Amino acid sequence: MSLPPPELVSYLESVPSPHILIDTRYRILAANAAYRRQFGTGPSIIGRTCHEVSHHFERPCDQSGESCPMAMARQSGQRERVLHLHHTSKGEAYVNIELVPLSNAQGEQVFFVEKMEELHGAEGMQSQEGLVGRSPAFRRMLELVSRVGPSKAAVLLVGESGTGKELVARALHESSPRARGPLVVVECSSLTETLFESELFGHEKGAFTGATSAKTGLVESASGGTLFLDEVGDIPLPMQVKLLRLLETGTFRRVGSTALRQADIRIVSATHRDLADLVAAGQFREDLLHRLGVFPIRLPPLRERTEDLPLLVPSLLSRVAPDRAFTVSDAGMARLMHHPFPGNIRELRNVLERLTLLSDSDVATAAQVDTALAASLVLHGASRAGMACPTAPVLPAAGAPLPQHRTLRESEDEAFLQALATHQGSKAALAAKLGISERSLYRRLKALQPPTATP
Repeated sequence: MSLPPPELVSYLESVPSPHILIDTRYRILAANAAYRRQFGTGPSIIGRTCHEVSHHFERPCDQSGESCPMAMARQSGQRERVLHLHHTSKGEAYVNIELVPLSNAQGEQVFFVEKMEELHGAEGMQSQEGLVGRSPAFRRMLELVSRVGPSKAAVLLVGESGTGKELVARALHESSPRARGPLVVVECSSLTETLFESELFGHEKGAFTGATSAKTGLVESASGGTLFLDEVGDIPLPMQVKLLRLLETGTFRRVGSTALRQADIRIVSATHRDLADLVAAGQFREDLLHRLGVFPIRLPPLRERTEDLPLLVPSLLSRVAPDRAFTVSDAGMARLMHHPFPGNIRELRNVLERLTLLSDSDVATAAQVDTALAASLVLHGASRAGMACPTAPVLPAAGAPLPQHRTLRESEDEAFLQALATHQGSKAALAAKLGISERSLYRRLKALQPPTATP
């Protein structure tokens, strides 16, 4: 093994972020102190191959189902970036790899410098918080998060309800230079048109009846950090132009004030609706769509990442039953992996919470999983559509495609309206009774309102 130039090793030691030096045979020649602190895995890594240290692979990454930045750099002759699952002293973590080839006087690549930066908010193993997964769909989404996270670009998260858009927004915030600033969430679906402007931009004393004092808006509260606009498709049309002005000029006015204020924020927004359809229907501004969607990211539904269930289930159980060593049997896990989960991760969490209530032992059986899943079918209106509500789902034969369960919107609306008519408590209690978030409850209420007649 050839020795690296001492000047290069000395330079790497002075760099504050984790770096390693690799030769053309994938052998690690040097690792700086920052790498040893963050990614040290016990034995010395000098002389070992990068793919063995990072992934426990016997062969290079591109021969083991992973992207290899060295192979990419050899082909392109320039700097390359990838997102890898990297073994660390704390277990596996998603890490951004940036590799730079170094050439000799003859133009031959002789060394490679790798910079490593852990992607915060995402895990490739069981975790009590943050994004969890290893499936290809999850990793494609995470690759985009790692690319855009450090930038200033506005990000639009698009995905079905319950896919974890707020967690992705948090991962974007934590991977940005604004990570030390606040992450402020605006639940657009719960704000009426009269409240929206005041909540977002704040108001001065006396701006309207009841404004007995000045109020700081959410934009100002997010100064130095990230403003997350959840369900941006529900923003009232008259308010969209004021949000557009904020995005275009970085300025805003409090209600009741003529003074311009500067906004030091990054905008991340999310929606479960098709904004292009809303634009076509005249319910959403096309210019605002383009401003919000500088970098769109699609969040995969749970049915596209069922291989993540063995990681998600224990992670969610550690949250819903932190005082129990509760698990799901292999047969029960098989049942879960054949369920389509139209409510995505939020529905999975509800199912797991039901399981903890149904089981007196610490292991959920397949029969108990069937019962918990049957409750989901009731929630989605299957029984009201004249369908038998099974006590156990029928699993497809080996190799057969999974059945495509379809929720019946009319039946769901009927069940929802009946629950609304008979409920006498708060909206929060009704949301808990239905097993949905308050945000989803307000969206359903808004969607069921009859359209306003035009003269």
